[in-house]
Amino acid sequence: MNKEILKFCVEKGFLVDNDLLELFNETSDIESIKLIIEKVKTYTRQNILTRNLFEKNKEQVNKFFLDLPEEKKMGLERLRIKLGLSIEISKESDSEIFLKTESDENPNLKKTKSNFENNINVLSYTPKNYEKLEVKNFVNYFRKRFVQISEILQSRFELDNLISIDKISGNRQGVSIIGIVYSKSVTKNKNIFLEVEDLTGRIKILVNKSKEDLYKVAEEICLDSVLGFRCSGNKECLFANGIFFPDAIIPERKKSPVEEYALFIGDLHFGSKLFLKKSFLKFLDYLNGDLDDFDKNEIKKIKYLFIVGDLVTGVGNYPGQESDLEITDLEEQFLDLAKLLEKIPKHIKIIISPGNHDGVRIMEPQPVFDIKYAWPLFQLKNLIITENPCTLNLGAQENFFGFDVLTYHGFSYPYYAGNIPELIKKKAMNCPEEIVKYLLKHRHLAPTHGSTQYYPHKEDSLTIKNVPDIFVSGHTHKCGISYYNNVLIISVSCWEAMTRYQEKFGNEPDHCKVPMLNLKTRSIKILDFEEKQEVSHSFAK
Repeated sequence: MNKEILKFCVEKGFLVDNDLLELFNETSDIESIKLIIEKVKTYTRQNILTRNLFEKNKEQVNKFFLDLPEEKKMGLERLRIKLGLSIEISKESDSEIFLKTESDENPNLKKTKSNFENNINVLSYTPKNYEKLEVKNFVNYFRKRFVQISEILQSRFELDNLISIDKISGNRQGVSIIGIVYSKSVTKNKNIFLEVEDLTGRIKILVNKSKEDLYKVAEEICLDSVLGFRCSGNKECLFANGIFFPDAIIPERKKSPVEEYALFIGDLHFGSKLFLKKSFLKFLDYLNGDLDDFDKNEIKKIKYLFIVGDLVTGVGNYPGQESDLEITDLEEQFLDLAKLLEKIPKHIKIIISPGNHDGVRIMEPQPVFDIKYAWPLFQLKNLIITENPCTLNLGAQENFFGFDVLTYHGFSYPYYAGNIPELIKKKAMNCPEEIVKYLLKHRHLAPTHGSTQYYPHKEDSLTIKNVPDIFVSGHTHKCGISYYNNVLIISVSCWEAMTRYQEKFGNEPDHCKVPMLNLKTRSIKILDFEEKQEVSHSFAK
């Protein structure tokens, strides 16, 4: 049984100590044990489960046992006693607060103050799936995406008289459909010709160049996006009178009742010869209050630090990378990085997610870091490791639901920067917030097949089902701050000097800039830790 439990834990990205394993080995109900382990991991957000951890959270762990079916409880009674859990659950305290969860339409998950020591709740989780991929997996994946985004579009009042494609007959005026864009072309007369399909069929839609505003919208349409169309015509061809996106909108910009700060960084590329170590050490000194030029009281209120991918530079990511490496072993990269991150004050919760350099699969959603190589990170007590992309809630207080944050490394960005006309004009890899606005408009992180590698789970994890308060990303090495329909967009800079690859494509990276968000006032300022001499020396190399 120990081997099966260990395998389960490794697949989920955490460890269980020997004392706990020996206790689990005394029961044959392995499925219930797995369920308990997963619930404790989710509740505590710890990456190493110990007997002491169970004891510290005995009230909630006991509740997990009592939530099991009646026929399961008796078989686990001895385990409960040995864990010291055979106690009566206390009644809910009067000091209840509420935390928004993805599964609750009206936030009503009750938790007590003691559960908010971290003030962080990860809302998204994609189960690992190692089944053999077949054509049906991709078909079901896109069908599920179509259904999810269709439900969003159906709430748009502009799409009146909404029908499915197979119901179109005769000449129709003012008919609306929702479809996924199958193909796009330009006719000899410079009109845009779209083929769209729903679950019932496929139809052609023509966007006339004489409708200038509509034509500009159609020019920016990408393949495989799910859109709404208001049209006239027949089943042979429809003529577009309106094009509507699912779009991301929130009614207000939340403000916390408590003054706390969140910092955002990414693309460290630790292990590279171009890693800007002096600048990063200066940042660590700042966090510890060792720099005289900064407000010490403000520093004490920093509670969250996001690192959104490419923590290490990895090994074998591109031909000839060996010559660019200071540390040539992936495990050693993580080991030395963990020594640096350990210097961060323990009251700051570090939320990290992987990128395309971090030794995990490129296919998205990317799982948490591989414990085989990144085990040193799992030892850090103030670290929360998430998948990519990830949705989480932070800063919840009594009578305040907190901020929903979407983190995404941004591997799909180069495709849209190089294929969407308006983004090409803006040189969007140097203003990535414009790419984020485009994706928020589509409610998807990579709507076009081929813009990123993806794993076709039963649900499309790249769909933006719930609109976040904050969207954080990296990959472009550019620092940018913007708003889109009240969604705060943050793109992070890098801690690596310009590479030959970036120079080849005309990228202009920002170095060592750290956006700092005041959760109470929502004011943002950019902290600059760049050591100019270090950067210029790296360029000279």
